[in-house]
Amino acid sequence: MTAKLIDGKALAAETREQVARRAATLRERGRSPILAAVRVGDDSAAASYARSQAKHADAVGIDYRLVELPEGTTPSEAARAVEELNADSAVSGIMLHLPVPKPLDGFALQQLIAPGKDVEGVGAANLGMLAMGREALVPCTAAAAFACLKSTGIDLTGREAVVIGRSTIVGKPLAMLLLAAHATVTQCHTRTRDLPQHTCRAEVLIVSAGAAGLIGAEHVSPGAVVIDVGTNRVPASDAPDETKMKTIGDVRFDEVFPIAEAITPVPGGVGPVTVAMLLSNTVDACERVSRD
Repeated sequence: MTAKLIDGKALAAETREQVARRAATLRERGRSPILAAVRVGDDSAAASYARSQAKHADAVGIDYRLVELPEGTTPSEAARAVEELNADSAVSGIMLHLPVPKPLDGFALQQLIAPGKDVEGVGAANLGMLAMGREALVPCTAAAAFACLKSTGIDLTGREAVVIGRSTIVGKPLAMLLLAAHATVTQCHTRTRDLPQHTCRAEVLIVSAGAAGLIGAEHVSPGAVVIDVGTNRVPASDAPDETKMKTIGDVRFDEVFPIAEAITPVPGGVGPVTVAMLLSNTVDACERVSRD
């Protein structure tokens, strides 16, 4: 058996095309989607990510507004910036760049974002609505992993699905999405005893443990669909020293590829789709306001 490679880049491109069409329709109706991002301090990774976001948003017709706050911003000042965006009816979605410098609390600031504008899906309100099977803005990485799974065309009804990982932005919401699709879900994690006993039952295996190479051939049943959400930076084996790094997943790809029915690569799988899902959530948020 040779697995079908789930092409995240192609799926992301398809998603962006759909988002661009929806954004164009909104503009024709007089409402332009706006994504506002709050960045505090001078973190270089956050600055790079903001530039990338602005580029991707512009490409699909979403206006991008970056609110930059200086190092030393107090909790009350940061909270006020979020509240001002909540009150701005033109803003469709709000996100907070992490990490934030101390003494700021990134989690607390994220919880201040209005549920209807929480396009990263990290607020308690959206996670609660998701758990209740109601309309919600889904955490972007979980939505991306689920989109990769659905792209295979698999009917999830009654399927044995195993999720490895229990984070509030990936593992837990993925379990909720699978349950809503009528799968039978087992949730595992790095402290689960006899992990292969659980994973070998899976027709769908989603791995988001954040543990490089955790899953190998001994964990996977023939014909399973495997979605690898892990993103781990490790030294490249062909490097003369440890300065050269590479990105690998939680799944030992070379072992699992020959026995799976379909699998996501790392990189090039879930990652590209995650960015597209942030844009999709922004348009979702704008559309909901337009319907009200």
